[in-house]
Amino acid sequence: MYAPGDRVRVDSRWQSGHCRTPYYLKGRVGVVVSAVGIYRNPERLAYHKPGLPPRRLYRVRFRQEDIWVNYTDGGFDTVEADLFEHWLLPVAEELTS
Repeated sequence: MYAPGDRVRVDSRWQSGHCRTPYYLKGRVGVVVSAVGIYRNPERLAYHKPGLPPRRLYRVRFRQEDIWVNYTDGGFDTVEADLFEHWLLPVAEELTS
């Protein structure tokens, strides 16, 4: 379970068929803005399955310069996406010396 402010990386695994996770976010690091709720898995619902077990959905904010090559805005522009927990990986805090 993630909390607002947690840094997460979107899993970059390949998946055939319906995938609600935008390809351009795979492998990117963002920050959890909020927990949206618990919902049936749309990747299963798309194939007429019951969508169980239910999954947590999070709103995650990404800096656009971390997503798009050659994007320069001074670090102010962001994009937010609703992503299910099974696509998110924790990002360990980098050690500072």
